Amino acid sequence: MMSDTITLALSKGRIFDETLPLLQAAGIEVTEDPEKSRKLILSTNQPGVKVVLVRATDVPTYVQYGGADMGVAGKDVLLEHGGEGLYQPLDLNIARCRMSVATQAGFDYAGKAQQGARIRVATKYPAIAREHFAHKGVHVDIIKLYGSMELAPLTGLADAIVDLVSTGNTLRANHLVEVEKVMDISSRLVVNQAALKLKTEKVRHLIDTFAKASSQEENE
Repeated sequence: MMSDTITLALSKGRIFDETLPLLQAAGIEVTEDPEKSRKLILSTNQPGVKVVLVRATDVPTYVQYGGADMGVAGKDVLLEHGGEGLYQPLDLNIARCRMSVATQAGFDYAGKAQQGARIRVATKYPAIAREHFAHKGVHVDIIKLYGSMELAPLTGLADAIVDLVSTGNTLRANHLVEVEKVMDISSRLVVNQAALKLKTEKVRHLIDTFAKASSQEENE
């Protein structure tokens, strides 16, 4: 990585799309469309700024180990990662949704998820799920899945799922209901601590610009 270049790690999809206006506020435009290009490193109109496309769950790792100077990652990903070695200066208030518990429509969640009880939960987010049920005093057997969570209660694999919910349409289509909100989720700016020291001026400028742009968008 060039010493004077700022590399920003983003994941394709909603986070990429909702970060673009923040970049534009800083005068940065990504010159290639990630949906049309096969490139994983995208140039911008600024010679000193480039974007690397990585899986959402890998953003904190790239930033932590210096594969990128900065990145945008969901609170869910950061909580699962643990956030070690990362400076998290800003909640960007983008890609908002919620982490919730969902079950089949008819499942007695209130009765089954009582203190001292044991339930089986399928999730991509074992750390978040464990902490949530530990606070409730409920024993939980976690089944880690990578694909569609909705199948787990329908096939009897699990009593409940812990997953991200945006509109709730996918749950409804699969006859599942949201029974408890775990937390609100949004995406945050994360910064490599060495980059903060070595590229202070550029990094601080981007943090300040992102802060102004995200607060303006929130107020509109």
